[in-house]
Amino acid sequence: MIKVAIIGAENVGKSTLMNALLGRRISETQPTPGTTKGAIKRAFGTVKIPKTMKNPFGGADELVLIDTAGLYDPQHELRGKVLSEEKFKELLNEIASADIVIHMIDAQYGLHRGMEKLHHLLKFRYEKPIIVVVNKIDLVPREKAEELREIIKKRLGQEPIMLSLVTYEGFNELLEKLAYYAQYAKKS
Repeated sequence: MIKVAIIGAENVGKSTLMNALLGRRISETQPTPGTTKGAIKRAFGTVKIPKTMKNPFGGADELVLIDTAGLYDPQHELRGKVLSEEKFKELLNEIASADIVIHMIDAQYGLHRGMEKLHHLLKFRYEKPIIVVVNKIDLVPREKAEELREIIKKRLGQEPIMLSLVTYEGFNELLEKLAYYAQYAKKS
């Protein structure tokens, strides 16, 4: 079993992404921040690793998606509105136990400092493979999306996937990246 945590600031589209990946409505989605108040886990199903990819663990494995509450307010340097100190720590433990992390960034607000710190902590201290996704690119001009891509490459040191969960632009790229990292994930 490979655990995939979806993290990000409030109302970035984590629950919408989980629903899109599962192909059905599991997580509640609302335009107001703070709809998800903890961690929601669901089995994605068995993922076959293509023969073209190096796969030291065999041909398939089950992915479990973890939809987390918004860790930070996207407009302020504050912890998410619905998270108590205890809930915040529980979520961080859940994220630390994941094998792969999908770090979502809202194209309208950019990279949050708190999320940037958490990204580096997960990447360097916990050695987690992280997929950076810029969501809601359909809501910003193309130039702003490209500018944000460059900022993220500079601050996080990796190329983000530009995604719209309305038009599904970038969705296949995300699935490919997920399959790629799944082949190297440590088994739980």
